[in-house]
Amino acid sequence: MSEELLVKIAETEEEREGAIAVRMRVFVEEQRIPADAELDAADATALHAVAVESGRIVGTGRLIDLGERQGQIGRMAVDQEHRRHGTGGRILLFLEEQGRQQGMTEFILHAQEYVKSFYAGHGYTEHGDVFLEVDIPHVEMRKGS
Repeated sequence: MSEELLVKIAETEEEREGAIAVRMRVFVEEQRIPADAELDAADATALHAVAVESGRIVGTGRLIDLGERQGQIGRMAVDQEHRRHGTGGRILLFLEEQGRQQGMTEFILHAQEYVKSFYAGHGYTEHGDVFLEVDIPHVEMRKGS
C-alpha cells in the first residue's frame, strides 16, 4: 500500500464524480452490473468516501444513516491494481469512524459472497441466508462497535 494513499470524504463535485467512476469501472465494466442498477437515490444523501493516490481516486465506499444508531456501508469499490494492498480496509475503517462520530453503533452491509472473508476479517459476522442482489450472491453482515 502506498504511503501516499489518502482516504477522505468526497467533498467536491469532482471527487463525487471520481467515486462514481470507480464504481462504474468495478461494478458495471468488470462485474457487468447494469449502470442503472448501480446508481440509486441513496447516492444523493449518503456520505461518500474516496481513496486518493497521486491525485487519482482509486477507491470508494458510502455510508447511509439508517436511524436507530445504525449505518449501512455499501458500494465499496477499489480499482483492480489497488486491491489486496489495504485500500479497501482503510475505506471501511474510515466509514466506520465517520459513522461512530455521528453516533452509529452498528454497521450493516451486503457483502458479495466471494469477499465476505474480507469483511469477517474486519469484525463483521454473517446474518441470514445468501440472497441475490443484481444476480450476484450476497450475504448480510453486521458489526457492532
